[in-house]
Amino acid sequence: MTEPIAAPATVRAATPEELVELIGDVGRIVADVGRSDLGERLAQARNRLQDPTVRVVVVGEFKQGKSKLINALVNAPVCPVDDDIATSVPTEVGYGAEPQAWIITRVPEVAGATGTDRTPVAIEDLAAYVSERGNPGNEQGIVAAEASLPREILKGGLRLVDSPGVGGLESRSALSTLTALASAHAVLLVSDASQEYTEPEVQFLRYALRLSPNVAAVLAKTDLYPQWRQIESIDRGHLGDVGDVPIFAVSSDLRLLAAAGQDRELNAESGFPALVAHLRRNVVEHAALLHTQAAAHDLRSVVEQMAIAVRTELEALRNPSEQPRILAELQDATARAEEFRGRTAKWQIALNDGIGDLISDMEHDLRERLRKVQREAEDAIDEGDPGPIWEQIVEWIDQRTAAAVAETFVWTNERSRWLTEEVAGLFAEGERTLPTIAVGDVDGVLDAVERPNDLDPGRMNAAEKIYIGVRGSYGGVLMVGLATGLIGLTLINPISLLAGVLVGRRAYREDMSARLARRRFEAKSLVRRYVDDTVFQSAKQLKDRLRMVQRTARDHFGGIADELYRSLTEAVNRARAAAGAYSTDREKQLARLQAQSERLTVLQRRLAALPEREPDRS
Repeated sequence: MTEPIAAPATVRAATPEELVELIGDVGRIVADVGRSDLGERLAQARNRLQDPTVRVVVVGEFKQGKSKLINALVNAPVCPVDDDIATSVPTEVGYGAEPQAWIITRVPEVAGATGTDRTPVAIEDLAAYVSERGNPGNEQGIVAAEASLPREILKGGLRLVDSPGVGGLESRSALSTLTALASAHAVLLVSDASQEYTEPEVQFLRYALRLSPNVAAVLAKTDLYPQWRQIESIDRGHLGDVGDVPIFAVSSDLRLLAAAGQDRELNAESGFPALVAHLRRNVVEHAALLHTQAAAHDLRSVVEQMAIAVRTELEALRNPSEQPRILAELQDATARAEEFRGRTAKWQIALNDGIGDLISDMEHDLRERLRKVQREAEDAIDEGDPGPIWEQIVEWIDQRTAAAVAETFVWTNERSRWLTEEVAGLFAEGERTLPTIAVGDVDGVLDAVERPNDLDPGRMNAAEKIYIGVRGSYGGVLMVGLATGLIGLTLINPISLLAGVLVGRRAYREDMSARLARRRFEAKSLVRRYVDDTVFQSAKQLKDRLRMVQRTARDHFGGIADELYRSLTEAVNRARAAAGAYSTDREKQLARLQAQSERLTVLQRRLAALPEREPDRS
């Protein structure tokens, strides 16, 4: 067999155009040998290179300037902005030759699956669908909106996602935002310069760093707050405690004014040049390098698999006496490949066992976190009367529950990613690229969980208090009145009235104590029911997503194993066919195979010059 081509000492980055050309050259050889499965992999790699997608999710609390930031980046009023407008639907802005917009809605279930419908709308009417004013509470049931603009900044595949404000980043609405982070190439957390980071924002940054490979902070509205430099300094201190997160102080209004007047100095003052440079260098170019590396891996794999069959047949024709040895080696490799793609392969066992362990650990982690919330809620209920402050208790429980589910979600996402990388290491010693797995989807994870019911506030009007007092005092007046009647006093006398007051007061206290105990018991029951519903719903959602990880990894690696098995099987068949070739056919086959081998050698040399190491993002 031909020795593999050594990589040159100097490694240069390949451009997408070069890789597309290489894919075309390799694809012609794949078509000649009839390997449609390898052709499909090349087609997928070519599509990724020609139509790259780099998603940057812009997140933050309500009215922090997220929508205007995107408008300033693309210099177009694509996202609705006003003092009384809040974004209610995620809006994705990408490149297009003409300004266009679409809304995406769910369609009725067909065969148990829920689909989506993509409807074009006028781009100037987009606010009527994605804003809280035009679509309050998302009553139109829109899943997302998309817009395309002919802007240079978007040409490299950059897609900016304007997410709805999360209204307190520890609330349940933050869960859907975490969903987007898990599949994003980068995250921008926007906070205005009116105040330093709040604790929920700092916690959200910690989550984002664990979910996304590239996180940056944006300090918006610097033109409105003269003290923004002081706020920026304080925020940098908070970011230092969280991790390596760059911060960019910007003014969207100054950017838009600079674009309208073509004023370079005003544009520099807006702070946007540094942010744009970050997006291009650390996000778009980094993602493009990852795309080219993935395509290069696919090309190397396809060329190596084709070389197995071509060079095996060529070797068998050149050295007929070596055919038994070649066949024996190929059959042994084929048997190993058959075992490698079976259920007893190490990577299959690691994947199945790992998912089972992860599901068990996830359920335990979720239950433990929510049990802690339940205990804290019950302790708070025992410390006072839950009736008058029940709305505040419910809000607190809702926030703590959402935070617990979010923490379990982030932890599960980290573990599933680690598991997939471990399986990849067992599969091909870390040389295969991993698939994109949407385990992060927690959209609607708490939608089916109803908030705790209302609780009796424990307030009584004057009539009720009088009724309880009179009911208790009646017995005291009657008993003491009868007793004092023995000494000649009437039933209603000062002594019996005093006894009635004392007994009525005691009865009133006992009744209030019983009512408080009932309210506490009912409040605890409502909390337990809410926690049980949350565990039931959230665990099911997270288990479904882990099963999706299992199926995606199994199909991805299993497909590669099937390709390798087919390549080895074909090599065996072609080596056997070479043994029975006539002498007149042998010369023609040698010439054909020699030409294919030379083409593959040239391709291997070109591929050997492509980078294999991870890009440097510093």
